[in-house]
Amino acid sequence: MPSLKELDAEAARLRELISHHNYRYYVLDDPEITDAEYDALMRRLEALEAAHPELRTPDSPTQRVGAAPSEKFAVVAHRQMMLSLANAMDAGEMREFDARIKRFLRSDAEIEYVAEVKLDGLAVELVYEHGRLTVASTRGDGLHGEDVTANIRTIKSVPLRLHQPDGAAIPQLLEVRGEVIFPLRGFQRLNAERVAAGEPPFVNPRNAAAGSLRQLDPRITASRPLEIFFHSPGVMEGISFASQWSFLEGIKRLGLRVNPLSRLCRSVEEVLDYWNELTERRHELDYEADGVVAKVNSFALQHQLGEVSRSPRWAVAYKFKAQQAETRINAIEVQVGRIGSLTPVAKLEPVQLAGVTISNASLHNLDEIRRKDIRVGDKVLLERAGDVIPYIVRVTEKGRPRAGEFRMPEHCPVCGAAIVHEEGEVGYFCVNANCPARMRESIRHFASKNAMNIDGLGDKLVAQLVEKGLVRELDDLYRLRKEDLIGLERMAAKSAENVLAAIAGSLNNSLDRLINGLGIRHVGESTARALAIRFGSITALMDASEDELMAVRDVGAEVARSIREYFSEPRNRRMIERLPEQLRRAQPPAAAGGRGALRDKSFVLTGTLETLTREAAEQRILAAGGRVTGSVSRKTDFLVAGADPGSKLRKARELGVTVLDEDQFLALLRDEQSDG
Repeated sequence: MPSLKELDAEAARLRELISHHNYRYYVLDDPEITDAEYDALMRRLEALEAAHPELRTPDSPTQRVGAAPSEKFAVVAHRQMMLSLANAMDAGEMREFDARIKRFLRSDAEIEYVAEVKLDGLAVELVYEHGRLTVASTRGDGLHGEDVTANIRTIKSVPLRLHQPDGAAIPQLLEVRGEVIFPLRGFQRLNAERVAAGEPPFVNPRNAAAGSLRQLDPRITASRPLEIFFHSPGVMEGISFASQWSFLEGIKRLGLRVNPLSRLCRSVEEVLDYWNELTERRHELDYEADGVVAKVNSFALQHQLGEVSRSPRWAVAYKFKAQQAETRINAIEVQVGRIGSLTPVAKLEPVQLAGVTISNASLHNLDEIRRKDIRVGDKVLLERAGDVIPYIVRVTEKGRPRAGEFRMPEHCPVCGAAIVHEEGEVGYFCVNANCPARMRESIRHFASKNAMNIDGLGDKLVAQLVEKGLVRELDDLYRLRKEDLIGLERMAAKSAENVLAAIAGSLNNSLDRLINGLGIRHVGESTARALAIRFGSITALMDASEDELMAVRDVGAEVARSIREYFSEPRNRRMIERLPEQLRRAQPPAAAGGRGALRDKSFVLTGTLETLTREAAEQRILAAGGRVTGSVSRKTDFLVAGADPGSKLRKARELGVTVLDEDQFLALLRDEQSDG
């Protein structure tokens, strides 16, 4: 038997691992493991803490829901906590759930349930006050979520005003929870468009829904065919329901969309029958479903049953069994992504899985391959994550004789340039910005608004330039001719002239824009400006040592190493030397412009400013010699807090950073201008 000390160590490891995967799933929308693997981790931790309550900590994932909301959005506090559901993995656990409820209620009477499709989307809460939609937020950590009102309003199936049936009264307050989903047909169409544009496809419809709903630009959300189903109440005033079934019927009359497949069941056995039916029909649905949710129908019984830890006692999710197949790995190839990241991909013996022939599966990274000890020739268990993306669960039979361990290449398989792998990081990267596999994204970044600002170089034109071989390296942009462009799709003479004029206009840009446009890892707009001011020319920057680079404020060892590696690559140096002389002689921006409080000071902006846009505020700070960074640290001099500032404000106060409201910030700008 393991000692208590060993169990404590295991519980700590599980808490850390689950918290990591919560962050990947809820905040980054980029899960690393399957739902089944996550459930296994959570169930093990729950079992440990149940057997040894002294191991439970207040910050354990079993005591909360999800992860902290992103700082990109304002924070919304839920009036009533949004809980997550406990899982049942088989019919036996469902019957035990039913028996547990009866024991708690001290009754042998059959429990009436509402069985609903468990949607695999993004949980949200919508608040209607006097019939009007006022706030929409994500679940977040259950207590606080992200304000996504502007994006929710773009979903056509969301009523902005509740329907008033037959002159009935509209509730003063109605909080309703639901799931935003991405229909499968729309998901496949979106991924095809992203691949055609050189962008990475979404992993699954749930990620697509989350990524679409959490866009900073609501126009992007509006362009995607999101749908929503409502399923649960929050706080209600001026309206009441006796049961879950009457709630669903009632909100449907108010114009809120509910899933038509929901069913009233007289017993747990009818819930199991419903689960069996949906298991057979799940692939007929135009959305992802990963199980069935069973809820005690009576709200009075729900109130009596209450909740335990992070989940209600009166509801459970009965997951569908993952669809799996066994196949063999014939080879492992390495693909180069749009930012130079290398991804190993398993080439499989074709196998049928959930009605689709699978012949490739991403292995994600070298650490994942080693963790699962995957080698060429091995038999593996294959699963479709969310019934969409092929995913290798584990090795089932080791090849005979067994191949050696897979190793990442030392040179890019596409262009032959050096591969960079920094100690402590997972990723491997091709350092050659002119690698054909990276070229399209490199051009888009080079031409972007905060870099060279070349208007007219949109995704479709860039793709054609690369495909036709007209632009193989960034400097080729400056050798394009009118006749090169006129032959391209949707490119008439006037359009070609406009693009060439924009390219010519970029020759007048300052040095910091050129540095930013090169796309060096870890070098953004602020760092590019600091480098331009410090070194004064692209030639001096190319020849700078790591020690010289680290002497620049905000350039640490990792950033310095990345810059040095970029300029050590001969292809990159040759490309820069071929740029037009006017651009190679680009001058740095004006050095720190004032003598007042902003000179050489570090600013972080958070929340919404009323007088200035975020971009305008940053430009004012930079023009006065200050610096803008994205996160609060002990080195931050000022935090400028607009409306709905979020967690950055809390951190600034904890660290003793000076906090300015908008009026104080504007006064500081005026003082700086008068001092200068």
